[in-house]
Amino acid sequence: MTTDILLVTLNSTYQHSSFGLRYLYANLEDLQSRAQILEFTIARDPRDIAENLLRHKPKIIGIGVYIWNAQESLELVSLLKRISPETLVVLGGPEVSHESETNPLCQTADFVIKGEADFLFRDFCRNYLASSSLPEQKIIAGILPDIKTIRSPYEFYSDEDIKNRVLYVEVSRGCPYRCEYCLSSLDKSVRNFDVPQFLAEMQKLMDRGARQFKFIDRTFNLSPTTCTQILEFFLERIHLGLFLHFEMVPDRLPAEIRELIKKFPAGSLQFEIGIQTWNPEVARLVSRRNDLEKVKDNFRFLAAETGVHTHADLIAGLPGEDIHSFAKGFDILAELRPDEIQVGILKRLKGAPISRHDKEWEMVYSAHPPFQILRTKSMDFATLQTMNRFSKYWDLYANSGTFKSFVESLKKASREKEHQSFFWEFYDFNTFLSQRHAQSHGISQLSLFESALTYLTEYKGWPEQDAKTLLGEDYMATGKKELPRFLKAGEASSPSGNQGSGDGKGNLPKRQQRHLAAKTEQASS
Repeated sequence: MTTDILLVTLNSTYQHSSFGLRYLYANLEDLQSRAQILEFTIARDPRDIAENLLRHKPKIIGIGVYIWNAQESLELVSLLKRISPETLVVLGGPEVSHESETNPLCQTADFVIKGEADFLFRDFCRNYLASSSLPEQKIIAGILPDIKTIRSPYEFYSDEDIKNRVLYVEVSRGCPYRCEYCLSSLDKSVRNFDVPQFLAEMQKLMDRGARQFKFIDRTFNLSPTTCTQILEFFLERIHLGLFLHFEMVPDRLPAEIRELIKKFPAGSLQFEIGIQTWNPEVARLVSRRNDLEKVKDNFRFLAAETGVHTHADLIAGLPGEDIHSFAKGFDILAELRPDEIQVGILKRLKGAPISRHDKEWEMVYSAHPPFQILRTKSMDFATLQTMNRFSKYWDLYANSGTFKSFVESLKKASREKEHQSFFWEFYDFNTFLSQRHAQSHGISQLSLFESALTYLTEYKGWPEQDAKTLLGEDYMATGKKELPRFLKAGEASSPSGNQGSGDGKGNLPKRQQRHLAAKTEQASS
């Protein structure tokens, strides 16, 4: 079968869907019948992908490139141009929209479309397929499309997508802030889609069975009016068992939004809240604006008065931030009780203005995707390597929701010390894990429990029975029916109250279910 236009990307995992490809397809107009979306994952062999693509005998292959698939995309494009040089390969996406001229991937492909390609890609395909006409320049750029004329992509989520994949949606594009580590700092303004039309599309998705929606708006709560409209819409339908993810500005939570989110069932809302740094001087260096007192007040409100699942972000490796400054910010944030703290490591996104600090702060990044920071003037290579492992182990133990009692025991231990610091308490555990495991990925859940048991008994001096009881509670809370042998003891009491299924929260992601179960248990104790 021949397909003239293939829209292709390599997702990080199967559960992710390509929002960008669906936008391109939606706006192809009369060319839709000659196009097809094909999604793969970065785990797939590039030769297999190339074989699959070329079987369609395409004239144009459009590939969406992101920081997570840049290396794999380079391998794929190199193969395609060697095997079928007559097939045009056109790149788009954030990873090729800046510094394109020096990017090996861009040099290998035939053409690169910079920025929002909703209409530019359609015009390219139309001209080539109609008259073999090609642009004179390899790098194609144009003005931002009128957002009100962009056709929405939501009808092109398949039934399989709705059943098994994350559905991305957006009400706006752009960001008013100028945080230098983020590509959104290059935006000139925020542009909004028509809200009633957007909500009509959401209703259609729900009618087809969609229950989870991930909003990719950079500042969902920027406009209280729009935010309120959308929350009210979903609140009226919350009985369907919805789960909604939003990226929120941390210091903007006016009274009308507070009152609304208090009405949502526990666990149905997730807020991703970018803190990034608690150091005012570092924040100033990277143009990050936060009213930290308002941030504290909003976190306290969310923890005490709502069932919102909060996911807060910090970045290690920013210019001017050292390990002690980061630790202080981590401790402040941890006391505000977010459900998750994402410890990210700074990445150099192509085009991001943070590069202006490279010389003064001796910022050295990896030359390969995801272009992670290797050392700075205030954090050396060894420290950042340690923070890499800290990030991964924190995610496995704390963010996963699997080790609630164990992590709480570390927090309690930190409070009993003269220099109270939850960060340094977990840092010690991270050091132990780094010595025990050769790598911080691919570790089984049983091995994680065994490591925690060894740490408590051999390094913290806990009585074996107490350690097994504590970890047994965490293990059984995962929904397991029986303790593993190494957690069993003659008088160890298996905890009651299996926290597995049956709580009516089946539409929530598993991690959020675990956090919610722990909150419920704490509230009843």
